[in-house]
Amino acid sequence: MRTKLDKLKAAWAAGDTAEALRIAAWFPGLGEAGPAILRAHKAQWNPAFYRQIGCDPDELVRAGLTALAERYRLPPAEIMWAPPIAA
Repeated sequence: MRTKLDKLKAAWAAGDTAEALRIAAWFPGLGEAGPAILRAHKAQWNPAFYRQIGCDPDELVRAGLTALAERYRLPPAEIMWAPPIAA
């Protein structure tokens, strides 16, 4: 049986950073990385809202992916993502 962490690491290794963020957003023990990871996940799904409140969704996602990599000691990933819903 694969754990959620195994699924997260597999998504990260495959370059699917959007999926890795989606999985991590539901983890209860994110520690200090939690707010950045959650903001990144939300910014992926609703970039227009974050632009309206003066935030750059791309920067939020980059910060969240950096926090995720540090939290789970993941290798650096090429940060390539596209909003799942057109903004």
